[in-house]
Amino acid sequence: MVAAAAAMLLSSCCGECKKTELFNGQDLSGWVGFVDPESGVSAEQVYSVKDGNIYVAGQPFGYLRTEKKYGDYTLHVEWRWIGEGTNSGLFQRVQDGDKLWCTAIECQLCSGKAGDYVMLGGAKISDIECVGEFPVKDRIGDYENPVGEWNTADITCKGKIIKVKINGKEQNECTCEFTDGYIALQSEGGPIEFRNIYITE
Repeated sequence: MVAAAAAMLLSSCCGECKKTELFNGQDLSGWVGFVDPESGVSAEQVYSVKDGNIYVAGQPFGYLRTEKKYGDYTLHVEWRWIGEGTNSGLFQRVQDGDKLWCTAIECQLCSGKAGDYVMLGGAKISDIECVGEFPVKDRIGDYENPVGEWNTADITCKGKIIKVKINGKEQNECTCEFTDGYIALQSEGGPIEFRNIYITE
């Protein structure tokens, strides 16, 4: 009877969760590419699929965002640098109005700084005094793998709270002003690849 009750409880809990693949491993269905409009470069030249991974050229600046907005979820993303480690990020709670510096909370992927939070486009959090063009809330540790190896980021957005783990280690937390938004992968530096991108709502 105990085993049956446990099984029913587990089934009930799992029934409340929904896993959604954001990348099918074949094309960029479900994504919208944005590139600095002054660059004269098309989004198709910056974002593509190579060997089953999303390839982001890193130049010019921009981002690849989901077509849909999401509320409460845990996002799983794997990334690695192609060549040297440069700069990129994972945007959460991206608000309407595509522009070079969209309004969003960035989980920094910059080599050596993965897990920092950067407030973009005027976004604010209550955890620090948000002054300057790009306020930063520092990570609590350094858990990145060597350049060229795959890393994991798991970002939980619940209400206004955003938490991140890098390679399974707690790294940062903040309280933002938004409760939903798009999810985006940044182009800002050099070539980077992403794979196994999904959310659990």
